[in-house]
Amino acid sequence: MKGVTLRSTHGGAIAFATGVKVMQPDKHVVVIAGDGDLAGLCGNHLIHAARRNVGISVFLLNNFIYGMTGGQVSPTTPVGVRTTTSPYENVEHPMNIAEVVAAAGANYVARWTTYHVFPLMESMQNAMKKDGFSFIEIYTQCPTSYGRRVGLRKGDDHLRYFKENSIRMEKAAGMSEEELEGKFVIGKLIERDREEFTVSLNNLNDRVQKGEYR
Repeated sequence: MKGVTLRSTHGGAIAFATGVKVMQPDKHVVVIAGDGDLAGLCGNHLIHAARRNVGISVFLLNNFIYGMTGGQVSPTTPVGVRTTTSPYENVEHPMNIAEVVAAAGANYVARWTTYHVFPLMESMQNAMKKDGFSFIEIYTQCPTSYGRRVGLRKGDDHLRYFKENSIRMEKAAGMSEEELEGKFVIGKLIERDREEFTVSLNNLNDRVQKGEYR
């Protein structure tokens, strides 16, 4: 399989990918970026791409911090964690980004960790085969910017933490909010079959060119 990598501005990946998909709807378009980029700088783009059901696959690497730009607090940083922009502690409640994207209208939404390699790989394949907007939140380790602040200084420390604190969706459905505090709920959140955006757009263009709206 051949592919082309395109780089966009920080916070502009979803808008850039939407433009590519609209102009070349036959292409598979994939976006890979972090939580600071996609949930923070690119947050509105993400929500509206899901609402429109644009046919792109988005893989959000959630390491709970702006890991590559200085260790600032991000929309997914847990309460109480110290960062360079919350030096005493973070008092903001984190965004549950996968549930936000599901509510916005995406056709496929799942959540996994980097420990759960094989179900994650299968989920990524399913996401890329799905028509419409697909999204996977991937909890991932960041030993330098985040891990050292919470006592997880090595990559395998964080993998072990994911293993011990992850709960499948099916089991989590029967648990209380208190029982789920600090846990990673993993699995497929939603799968549906709304018409993909560029299909709707091209159908509209065809009807306009045929004079149906005169």
